Amino acid sequence: MRRQMLMMLVLAMATLTWAEDGSRLWLRYAEVNKAKVSGPACIAAEELRKYYDGETVNLVIDPTLTNDEGYVISGNTIKAKTERGLMYGAYALLRGEQGASQPFYKLRILNHWDNLNGSIERGYAGRSIFWPTYNAQHIKDYARANASIGINGTVLNNVNASPNQLNRKNLLQAKEIADILRPYGIKVYLSVNFASPIGLGHLKTADPLNAKVKRWWQQKTDEIYKLIPDFGGYLVKANSEGQPGPGDYGRSHADGANMLAKCVARHGGIIMWRSFVYGANHKGEDRVKQAVSEFKPCDGKFDSNVILQSKNGPLDFQPREPYAPIFDNIKQTPQMAELQITQEYLGQSRHLVYLAPMWREFFRYVAPEKLVGIAGVANIGLDTNWCGHHFSQANWFAFGRLAWNPSMESEKIAKEWLTATFGKTEMNDALLSVMLRSREACVDYMMPLGLHHIFKFDHHYGPEPDGFIKSYPLEWCPVYYHQADKQGIGFDRTHAGSDATNQYREPFCSLYDNPSTCPENLLLWFHHLPWTYRMNSGRTLWEEMQYRYNRGVNEVEDFCKTWQSCKPYIDEQRWREVDERMQHQLQNAREWRDVCIGYFKTFAE
Repeated sequence: MRRQMLMMLVLAMATLTWAEDGSRLWLRYAEVNKAKVSGPACIAAEELRKYYDGETVNLVIDPTLTNDEGYVISGNTIKAKTERGLMYGAYALLRGEQGASQPFYKLRILNHWDNLNGSIERGYAGRSIFWPTYNAQHIKDYARANASIGINGTVLNNVNASPNQLNRKNLLQAKEIADILRPYGIKVYLSVNFASPIGLGHLKTADPLNAKVKRWWQQKTDEIYKLIPDFGGYLVKANSEGQPGPGDYGRSHADGANMLAKCVARHGGIIMWRSFVYGANHKGEDRVKQAVSEFKPCDGKFDSNVILQSKNGPLDFQPREPYAPIFDNIKQTPQMAELQITQEYLGQSRHLVYLAPMWREFFRYVAPEKLVGIAGVANIGLDTNWCGHHFSQANWFAFGRLAWNPSMESEKIAKEWLTATFGKTEMNDALLSVMLRSREACVDYMMPLGLHHIFKFDHHYGPEPDGFIKSYPLEWCPVYYHQADKQGIGFDRTHAGSDATNQYREPFCSLYDNPSTCPENLLLWFHHLPWTYRMNSGRTLWEEMQYRYNRGVNEVEDFCKTWQSCKPYIDEQRWREVDERMQHQLQNAREWRDVCIGYFKTFAE
């Protein structure tokens, strides 16, 4: 009996050791507590004493190094100019790296679309970790995860900001969060509502050229910096989707941005002004052209601490878009790219879709050196595994690694994440293949050949190619984007159509304008073509669409089989939770295929 109880205890301990819930993310180091660390007392020293499995580590501050965040690792010695650099070097050493490294971008920022009531716009992993209350240890764990991949800034709230974000109570909470994040090298930023002086009941106007408005913003900004001396600055969404902005007063984006820029300039802050604009001022204009139309006239008129933040594509984080032509047209204003880590249009946290290949595709068209920073719309919430889907953690990880080094290959990042998250198993190569194929599979079963924005209204989950609501703006309706009729399908954006191709630099202007040279994966983005149009495969356009939809579903079926074969190598909880999501993904992929083929068949046959 005693022996049986002992065996049960051993089994229970083994189960506890093996059980996983995803809460440790990719930081699943064994706590060995054996390394002797010399050098300054700092985060790097703490991490290495706990987790480094060598005997000694030397941390050296070297003032001759040029980059404040860079490091040099040689054997068991890490050199850096600052303690922050030592911290990044410590995480690199724990990944097994050697040599010198420094971040490509100074600004590597997460944008949280978190609301003060705890909800998250486009959040699929539970409620906000910041609002209305927070857990200090959870914020510290968040800071540590970000620091491990080089992220150095966070915007605490939604770009559709509440004026109440700037009341004293919420600013005090932002200060407390900033105090926790600071040791990990992370600056805090806030999204602001442009009409905050009105919303908080202090003024009757938000006109950026009004002296009282300028004074109000300066006083509010000074209040923030008194609480948070290293506050990074403001992120602003203005005059888009009903948000207030300088256009409400006949002023330009430059007028609005510069007013705020002057407020933060004395403190060394920046303004990140989003170029995501469309609506009433552009009646009848193709939505994908509107950002260039609105911002090109302002180029060169912004203050030096204003950065234009633009989405990677010209529409709205679709599974595939061409790069946004605003990156070609803005010459004198610093720009940063906005990527969406949360999978609003890519199956949310119910589909396994690894996004690094999509982001690397963007960097093939927009040279990394043209940008001063990179922002990612976060996929983080209070779910135990942080991201809703265990594999969605890979996208947070990949964003950080690419923000540090945008030339890093998707495959290398995926290998790092798989090893850190699941360990080295016989299935790593098979899972790597799944990850690297997953984005293309998603495009195939959702919107192949350049189709776009045919999602269900509002929540953007699932297909609705017949979507049309008379009371909605036409540019919110799926039928506006695919333009399917008996003659063909696709949106004509050539010189004979909306002329969106004209916003691109050469050679892309000409390439996209001609269906015979336009990449087939963007064909229906730029062209309305007959159903009988002959593709490179020899199939007609209609046949090719059906082939791609089926290919996407077949890929997901293969992903599910691969995951099934992983069962002996993955802990029970994570295997089961991923399997449930993948079975749902397969069901949803089949729905996409069946609904879309069924609908387009009414025109094509």
